[in-house]
Amino acid sequence: MNTTEDRKTQASEWFAVLRDRICAEFEAIEDELSPEIAARLPIAEDLCDVTPGRFERKAWHREDDGPAKGGGGVMSVMRGRVFEKVGVNVSTVWGEFSADFAKQIPGTDQDPRFWAGGISLVAHLRSPLVPAVHMNTRHIVTTKAWFGGGADLTPMVPDEADTRDFHAALQAACDKHDPDYHGKFKKWCDEYFYLKHRDEPRGVGGIFYDYLEADWDADFAFTRDVGLAFLDVYPKIVRRHMAKPWTAEQRQHQLVRRGRYVEFNLLYDRGTLFGLKTGGNVEAILMSLPPAVAWP
Repeated sequence: MNTTEDRKTQASEWFAVLRDRICAEFEAIEDELSPEIAARLPIAEDLCDVTPGRFERKAWHREDDGPAKGGGGVMSVMRGRVFEKVGVNVSTVWGEFSADFAKQIPGTDQDPRFWAGGISLVAHLRSPLVPAVHMNTRHIVTTKAWFGGGADLTPMVPDEADTRDFHAALQAACDKHDPDYHGKFKKWCDEYFYLKHRDEPRGVGGIFYDYLEADWDADFAFTRDVGLAFLDVYPKIVRRHMAKPWTAEQRQHQLVRRGRYVEFNLLYDRGTLFGLKTGGNVEAILMSLPPAVAWP
């Protein structure tokens, strides 16, 4: 039987493997947008000196690193021809929750110590025809241990095929493990990624899940399959649209929709709050924010 420490190691290693596979796939997409194709796009003049993007990695460590509090992570950020900004971060941290924050976390009523590992990805594309996307999966250990995560799509220009394929990929991952998962996690996603102050959804949804703790091996397998489903479907959506021309009006609409992304992440996002409350790296936490944005 795996010990808790073995399980932490397995989860952390998987998040790093998934990071490497996603980064390699996104860099391959960058290579596929040749100079000849880029020259036909509306921002050709901006790309004339831009080489295919490559991820730049930057490690960070928590202060007071040691057995009681420590850990860190690696930021991987790319700015290229296709991906205006994409970050794929992994982290493994441990310590103690503050008394106030511990009240919000399962398993900390008697012991405030925690361990958390995960991967978090947000991609903002140059083309307004390619949807922005978010994906994260995580493993958290207090006196309890559980998995959580999900993925959601935010199109700037709605496309029924993109929405259909994205949901179908996530449903297939869910159905492989439990026929009730997709309906439950899709509903959770729709409710979670909602801008209450504007009374509108952030995008077209996906899945969101948390507190999976009934069977560690099964829950870990499901979490891996969510990551693999994302790795399979999202690059296909990017390749479908990345070489198509777009209009100035579509670009402006993209920048306004990005404003909604900023509003959600700063006002409601639980991952942002968790990172800030546990002494995470601020640069890594705010990696999700887009490089250019507009409010009407």
